[in-house]
Amino acid sequence: MKFETVIGLEIHAQLKTKTKIFCGCSTKFGAPPNTHTCPVCLGMPGVLPVLNRKVVDYTLRTALATGCRINSESRFARKNYFYPDLPKGYQISQYELPIAEKGTIDIDVNGERKRIGITRIHMEEDAGKLIHDPDRPQSRVDLNRTGVPLMEIVSEPDLRSPEEAGAYLRQLRSIVRYIGVCDGNMEEGSFRCDANISIRPQGSDSFGTRAEVKNLNSFKHVEKALAYEIRRQTEIVTDGGQVIQETRLWDPDHNRTHGMRGKEEAHDYRYFPDPDLLPLVINDNWLSRVRETLPELPAPKKARFVSQHGLPVYDAQVLTASREMADYFGACLPWCTNAKLVSNWVMGELTGFLNATEKPIDQSPVSAKNLGKLLQMVEDGNISGKIAKTVFVEIAATGQPPEKIVAEKGLTQVNDATALKEIVDRVLTDNPAQVSDYKNGKTQIIGFFVGQVMKLTKGQANPKMVNDILKEILDS
Repeated sequence: MKFETVIGLEIHAQLKTKTKIFCGCSTKFGAPPNTHTCPVCLGMPGVLPVLNRKVVDYTLRTALATGCRINSESRFARKNYFYPDLPKGYQISQYELPIAEKGTIDIDVNGERKRIGITRIHMEEDAGKLIHDPDRPQSRVDLNRTGVPLMEIVSEPDLRSPEEAGAYLRQLRSIVRYIGVCDGNMEEGSFRCDANISIRPQGSDSFGTRAEVKNLNSFKHVEKALAYEIRRQTEIVTDGGQVIQETRLWDPDHNRTHGMRGKEEAHDYRYFPDPDLLPLVINDNWLSRVRETLPELPAPKKARFVSQHGLPVYDAQVLTASREMADYFGACLPWCTNAKLVSNWVMGELTGFLNATEKPIDQSPVSAKNLGKLLQMVEDGNISGKIAKTVFVEIAATGQPPEKIVAEKGLTQVNDATALKEIVDRVLTDNPAQVSDYKNGKTQIIGFFVGQVMKLTKGQANPKMVNDILKEILDS
């Protein structure tokens, strides 16, 4: 029997606010345990939560960016469960009336486009963190994260493979980073994913019994965990068994999932409207103000890079993966007319340098203006590509403009045909065996001659002119 995989993802994105969702405590990561707390986020008797308006703005921004329907009225609810890192004994979330519903995200997998539905987006507070002592049978609790604002984005069960799940996650992460609402840092837990997965006979419309997989903090882990679950569930059903509805944890050290607890249903949490918080009403003016803050999103930007600048789809995909890289590429273009040349250098030389020096692109010591001017000098034939790489390193070290470095170091490209012909003649005279090989049909050896000329001119010869002169002499 052939099986079809059904996957739905629940993503928790930590919003980039300076303070928590219902109090004024800091959300900064890495502070000493229990130093970013107050009576409100600790759930002390008699305190009242006050909603952070910026949290609503950021959630609305995400809802608009994913084509969701915005509910004019939404309500906060109490999600009741007991766990040591939840000081109130309940989590403030949204249940029956979330802020947004029915959105979509388009993904590309293996050259095919697919639309994935978004069931809902809602706001909630984060819980604390348990720190388990490796040497003694005890745990400590850090409540700094308690009350940090989260946005939960729940997909429809439209995903059919680990690859589609990975593509959906990457696209969503790109969107929330583009619009500036979440830093997308999976290692620090500010972009987390729980995956619901089941299998069913090919062609069936009913859903199988699902397992929820937690502890997924990287795209690679998500794809590996889902692939493992597909194998595990398929083996169970094939052997005549039944998949148990449960919550499972991903173990990256052993590349497997293992059972954690039975999967809860909504009624287990005894949701009811939070009596301390009024209904949230979104009017048209509020929505219009938020809509005006939206930047150009990754998908339309990618399409524009292809249509307006003539870039290959692959280049546009890489350049628009982050807003910072796309902005850097765009800032180069007023200074260089060859968009493809700029794309090659941003994806290649620049990215390689930034990775080696562990710098983000928005802190690049080579400004977009200087890179654009450097590449225009290549385009104009003033310097060779090889010399440009030398100048690039000098720009990174000194911050000086490329034209000044080229002038001071005498790196201008040699375009004098007479001078180049003399050097070519010398190279051919010094290498008669290679000339004979060329004459006998080994035309690829022309690269050797070009290399010798470039060596004699210290990389300053115009390579196109050198090629033309060589062909003219050798083919005569």
